[in-house]
Amino acid sequence: MSTQYVYQNIARAVREHGVDTMFGLMGDANLFMVDSFVRDCGGRFVPAAHEGSSVLMALAYAHVAGKVGVATVTHGPALTNCMTALTEGVRGHIPMVLLAGDTPVTMPLHLQSADQRALVKATGAGFEQVRAPDTIAMDVARAFYRAEVERRPVVLNMPADFMWETAAHETHVLDVFTAPGNVAEGDILDEAIGMIASARRPLILAGAGAVAAKTKLIRLADRLEAPLATTLKAKGLFNDHPYNIDIFGTLSTPAAYELIAQSDCIMCFGTGLHDFTTDRGKLMKGKRIVQVDVEPTAIGGGLHPDAALVADAGLTAETILYWLNEAEVSPSGFTRELDIKTLTAHPVGASKTAEGCINYVYALERLEKALPKDRLLVTDGGRFMTEVWCRLSVEGPRSFVATTNFGSIGIGLQEAVGAGLAAPDRPVVLFSGDGGFMMGGINEFNTAVRLGLDLIVIIANDSAYGAEHIQFLDRKMDPSLTEFHWPSFAEVATALGGQGAMVQTEAELDAALAMIKTRNGPILIELKLDPRYVPRMRI
Repeated sequence: MSTQYVYQNIARAVREHGVDTMFGLMGDANLFMVDSFVRDCGGRFVPAAHEGSSVLMALAYAHVAGKVGVATVTHGPALTNCMTALTEGVRGHIPMVLLAGDTPVTMPLHLQSADQRALVKATGAGFEQVRAPDTIAMDVARAFYRAEVERRPVVLNMPADFMWETAAHETHVLDVFTAPGNVAEGDILDEAIGMIASARRPLILAGAGAVAAKTKLIRLADRLEAPLATTLKAKGLFNDHPYNIDIFGTLSTPAAYELIAQSDCIMCFGTGLHDFTTDRGKLMKGKRIVQVDVEPTAIGGGLHPDAALVADAGLTAETILYWLNEAEVSPSGFTRELDIKTLTAHPVGASKTAEGCINYVYALERLEKALPKDRLLVTDGGRFMTEVWCRLSVEGPRSFVATTNFGSIGIGLQEAVGAGLAAPDRPVVLFSGDGGFMMGGINEFNTAVRLGLDLIVIIANDSAYGAEHIQFLDRKMDPSLTEFHWPSFAEVATALGGQGAMVQTEAELDAALAMIKTRNGPILIELKLDPRYVPRMRI
């Protein structure tokens, strides 16, 4: 054991958890810890322009890298600026640790003092308090342990007046087993197997909680001759399978939606069955539902399944397969009827648009072919996003970040930065709306430039809050309050050190696609759209 300042012990304890990248914004209560993390521990600090951005960057980093993300901010307003981002992480079940400074305990009237425990509690994130200078290593270890086990952000609260006190440092890292292997058994398992064995048109649905069970789910699907589908968060999981019908629910193709409606048994692994997945229950009517999830809270929230198994997805799939073989159950033959090309083709529709604008679906079809195939795809929130989800492919779930867990806009570019740093050898493609980019994208586009990220930003600019615009039109009301005269985003991108291109015609789209091939650093392509001709959201 060695004696050091508390700020050094915090940095060292974080580094001992295998952390090499920390996102954040420095202030009075965390600046010396950040300095020690970089200078003493050889870590990398990624400075954000806004405190909430640092949390969002860490969330995307955690998702793509598959490990706990780490961010740091100072106290008071710095933490309140993180509340939306923390809630996004909680709703997305993403493990991360936020090292948050706190005002000195000896100064209750400090200008930036706040009840930080209450603030964190309101977001649903976990809260850990640094108890004393000599408990640093244990407190840090507890925060990381909880983040992994609880699969949510945990805030470690660090009083500023501890930082220059001294204490001995002893390594504390709690080994965490994060893959509980509950095995399904008992009468409910028997009932589930009976439903599956008697099904003539079975279908397997996998969510984010079943990504690790991919191979076992495919074996079960092949044995049953059942098509495979995923939730949005598991997009791309079954890309190479001949009977993959892609996203299940409101984002399905019309043909796949009809196929789902015709199925008689749906086996749901690792999904909470959100309303968008089930189309508010419509797709589940008249069929047997078997739901398997290791998280008890995931079951029964959206609908009540006919058989609910709180168990590991992969082990349960293996168990079901074993008993189907033992009973010599015949395959359903369902997949023999399928024409996958028809089932996975989204209709393009009319190419109608206004003069001076590009047709959005046409542009997306061109971008799908022109963008790098090994891309990480990130989408901000907004009316534009569902067409991107349906028409842009990804290599798998870890290559896709949808920033929609809390329904916020304006958080996409921040997560794109985190995704890019988690996989620096791969390009990042971000789709954002004009309102979202103005809300949270402009300040962090320059961060991407400073970091030299391989980032391609596509702005769907309909000069309006599109989702609200269409509601006014539907009720035959004046939508002008939703319309904005934004600056040229292409010119803004260039001013911030990147490259920008405005697209209003097919010729300009050709030039922008050519720019993708010759890019050197962040680029921004601004698609000028007419809000009357952007397809409706499919949710």
